[in-house]
Amino acid sequence: MTPPAEELPGNVAPPMSRPSPEERPAPEERPAPDERPRPAERPAPDERTRPALQRIVRIGRPMTGRLLLAVLAGVAAAGSAVGLTATSAWLIARAAQRPPVLALMVAITAVQTFGIGRAAFRYAERLAAHDAAFRILGELRVHVYRHLERLAPAGLAAFRSGDLLARLVSDVDGLADLWLRLLLPYAAALVVAAGATVLVGWLAPAAGIALGITLAFVALVAPVLAGAYSRRAERAVAPTRGALAAATVDVLAGAPELLVAGAAGRTIDRIGRTDERLAAAERRTAAGGATGALFSGIATGAAVWCALVAGVLAVREGALGGVGLAVVALTPIAAHEVVAGLVSAAQHLPGLAASAERVVDVLDRPEPVHEPDAPLPLPPGPYGLRVRGLAARYDPAGPDVLRGLDLDVAPGGRLLVTGPSGSGKSTLAAVLLRFLEPSGGTVQLVAPGGPVDLVRLAAEDVRRVIGLCAQDAHVFDTSIRENVRLARSDADDAALRDALRRAQLGGWVDSLPEGLDTRVGEHGARLSAGQRQRLALARALLADPPVVIFDEPTEHLDEATAAALTADLLAATAGRTVIMITHRPELMEAANWSGTVDLGSPESRAAR
Repeated sequence: MTPPAEELPGNVAPPMSRPSPEERPAPEERPAPDERPRPAERPAPDERTRPALQRIVRIGRPMTGRLLLAVLAGVAAAGSAVGLTATSAWLIARAAQRPPVLALMVAITAVQTFGIGRAAFRYAERLAAHDAAFRILGELRVHVYRHLERLAPAGLAAFRSGDLLARLVSDVDGLADLWLRLLLPYAAALVVAAGATVLVGWLAPAAGIALGITLAFVALVAPVLAGAYSRRAERAVAPTRGALAAATVDVLAGAPELLVAGAAGRTIDRIGRTDERLAAAERRTAAGGATGALFSGIATGAAVWCALVAGVLAVREGALGGVGLAVVALTPIAAHEVVAGLVSAAQHLPGLAASAERVVDVLDRPEPVHEPDAPLPLPPGPYGLRVRGLAARYDPAGPDVLRGLDLDVAPGGRLLVTGPSGSGKSTLAAVLLRFLEPSGGTVQLVAPGGPVDLVRLAAEDVRRVIGLCAQDAHVFDTSIRENVRLARSDADDAALRDALRRAQLGGWVDSLPEGLDTRVGEHGARLSAGQRQRLALARALLADPPVVIFDEPTEHLDEATAAALTADLLAATAGRTVIMITHRPELMEAANWSGTVDLGSPESRAAR
């Protein structure tokens, strides 16, 4: 699916991919900075000490009015159901005495009113409750997505993609039950149950006491007893579902490699075992729900029998009429029907807590970059870069991936950065793009008005002038037009064709029957490796950043194709400041470089 183009900054190349495994020990956990564009979304320190479910509930505070409306409609619907049963019982019993019809008119009207009101209020309750719950989930999903956006890419190293997707979709969606099946039903049921208890107690005090006890048992005790059986399984459902999603995504993404290596069967077996654990947890959860339903049924029967016994005794003593006995005997059935669903709803509370913890874990993940409280304005170009004593790490307790790095590239210059895998090349790109905070040293943007530290600029401003063309830039399953337009949503076809021409794809696109509308397949499956890289270059050229970083642009290409692509990259970025990151310096010998930095040299290794 293609994300909306307007979600990307106006002239920034699409975000870089994650660093290689050798360069990525773990995400750095730094004190969370204040978020400049949306300070209200940053949880306060004391907020993080609250239980996860309580924090999720607090997100719904702006919907309090809609939630109260849903509670009132739910009370009216459940009250109409109880009133319908009570008035029907009175009407039938009184009609058996053959009174004048006019004596029954009020009861007949009440039955009609309660019957119509139950349906109308139930519809209103569903409408208001779902509207409020979906609005809350929408706001929560926006919170999570915006935080993920600020974490990417360095801060997402701790998550597997499938598990992260499960948190954003399944766990957030499941939290709708917190309002729809737990909070709102409990609020409405407790009010109606109290009213039914008062009604029955007014007619027969002993029956009212019995009804109150059984209703309290179903609403408060039965969920605890049922949950004791399935609590551990309920909490395991969300994490296991996330593990299953992560394993499934991994298999789909690596299917060709697994088939070639003969490991597909073993991998699928592991997925099957994970699915069996999920099914076992769900079966145990269902068994807990059945246990709760059993308790609810027993309590309902006990309430009816107690009401009958107490009612008959009251009739014998003359404290209750025969018509009133029918009301006392049948009202407990309707009252218990209102609270019967609370057992299964409360049983899901551990699972909801687990989902809330997984969502809150994402929201509390520290951002890898500090945004300045008062960012400096972006100076006018042209721009160069100056790095002194740079150190960077992903794990605050681990070693520096980079340490003591110095480099200079003048405006319009070209710098070659080489080194073996794991030497910190992609980490350097992450620091320059403000995807990762330096742990030491300085990085400055050199402008005619003087150098400015990158840490004093807003990250969006930095990425407005520094673009990236990564080795594995993502290609979306859509048209060539939409893939290139990600860099600038307002670009017309003329600008797109110019970027493609400069990336040496113009003739190929013109030869296609559908031209710019040609679909490239999932992950660019219909393109060659060189075409995918040139498509990423076209994005960077369309974004038109003054400084361009090429991160391993010739990876996975043969020498002839890599040499041709390198020549095209340098020709297309003439006049811009270029940093070329590669572990194949032999392909770059023909270029006229302003300077070179070897991160694999003995001096660099000694500094680390």
